[in-house]
Amino acid sequence: MSKVIAEMLVESAKLELPDVKTVRFQWPEGYEPEFKTGQFITVYWPHKPKYKRAYSLSSCALDRGHYEVTVKRDGKMGTSIVDWLEAGDKMFVIPPVGKFLPAFEPPGRHLICVAGGSGVTPFRGFAREATARNLDTRITVLYTVRTTRDIIFEQEFRELEARNPRFKFHVTCTRLQPEDVWTGRRGRVTPEWVKSFVDDPATTTFYACGTNEMVEAVEHLVTRDLGLPKEQMKTEKWG
Repeated sequence: MSKVIAEMLVESAKLELPDVKTVRFQWPEGYEPEFKTGQFITVYWPHKPKYKRAYSLSSCALDRGHYEVTVKRDGKMGTSIVDWLEAGDKMFVIPPVGKFLPAFEPPGRHLICVAGGSGVTPFRGFAREATARNLDTRITVLYTVRTTRDIIFEQEFRELEARNPRFKFHVTCTRLQPEDVWTGRRGRVTPEWVKSFVDDPATTTFYACGTNEMVEAVEHLVTRDLGLPKEQMKTEKWG
């Protein structure tokens, strides 16, 4: 049953921000899938089987009994999920696939994860698994948002930082308002900022998830500025 499309109950639907919702899909009885942290599921409404949308898992492979995805109000599917989906509803779920996987092996690697907006969602799974397994893997998340009100999972990421000395969460804001109280970094992700976290390029794997512009800038940094092979970088981008 775990290899087939399954209709799943929405166990919970939590607003993280006014335009971002985390949906937990409850696995049906007998459903025991094999999948990996960083993969994505594809969902669709029972009454709209032709309209499907893929979302990265924001939970990790150690979270059994359910999948979680965190959806921004964007497009028809994202808008309908954020504005209308609630606990007790049902959607069809296509099992996880994808190669945006954390490089936990061999031990001692450093994962530098650059994210924009809702692109941070798969890195929640990375940090959860590494922390739960007490892995010898450093994870540094570099997260760009417009304002402090756009930070997804801030409380959980800070709690993971407190539990895991090998995990760090850095935020930069690009459109702060005068009333915003913020002592952190301001401005866009720059090559200089990313490079400041690189200790040993040979043992670093880079990840970028967000807009085409942001991801391509990180790709340029990794392959041209640092001269590293493409195998040391994984990307997911949109729009």
